[in-house]
Amino acid sequence: MSIDPTAQIHPTAIIDEGAVIGPGCRIGPYACVGPDVVLGAGVTLKAHAVVTGWTEIGAGSEVFSFACVGEIPQDLKFAGERSRLIIGARCRIREGATLNTGTEGGGGVTRVGDDCLFMTGAHVGHDAQVGSRVIMANQAAVAGHCVIGDDVIIGGLSGVHQFVRVGRGAIIGAVTMVTNDVMPHGLVQAPRGDLEGLNLVGLKRRGIERSEITALRAAYQMLAQGEGTFLDRARRLAEESDSRHVHEITDFILAASDRSFLIPK
Repeated sequence: MSIDPTAQIHPTAIIDEGAVIGPGCRIGPYACVGPDVVLGAGVTLKAHAVVTGWTEIGAGSEVFSFACVGEIPQDLKFAGERSRLIIGARCRIREGATLNTGTEGGGGVTRVGDDCLFMTGAHVGHDAQVGSRVIMANQAAVAGHCVIGDDVIIGGLSGVHQFVRVGRGAIIGAVTMVTNDVMPHGLVQAPRGDLEGLNLVGLKRRGIERSEITALRAAYQMLAQGEGTFLDRARRLAEESDSRHVHEITDFILAASDRSFLIPK
């Protein structure tokens, strides 16, 4: 066990031998920390929080009461192999949220970027790759092997099917089931996850230039109504557009995927 002398640990907390507790950490009443856990500087575990498994949590992150971080995958194929969960800096994991470690078949690592917010009851499944500044609202769930880009927002009570990719800056409305890939900056809503436009509010909030937003709107219309198949339109758009944000979308669409795409309307 390695506990920095500046860490504040409640006497009722349980810290297993082998855990590494960084400087300035605060561990509350009845919190549990497993033997393979590494907590970066200034991590806070509130009362009854559980961090277990081969788990690393970055500096300044907070785990709230009754969250369970680093438990084994909810996957019947999991056979007890050693796998990891890596969480970046300044993440907030709210009450009752769950984040699982990876599996051998999925690469062995579940990974979360920096500055993410997982609201009450949110779930990140095994081998998921979650970017930075991602927000998952209450009871939202990301299944195993998903890839979630930076700046994605997933609304409350929504679910993302296993192996789905959600591109950077996309937004998924509440009570939505997403079973197909979502292109970067897409706006998805309705019970079965229809792609209904661009996340214009998110683009403006991130300070994207007006010319780039105009190019994205034109690209969306071409993908929705242009001639040929969806992939044909994406290839033509990649050849014709000079916009870096449009190329982000076409690169995403033309990359290999285990799922089909949500088609613009």
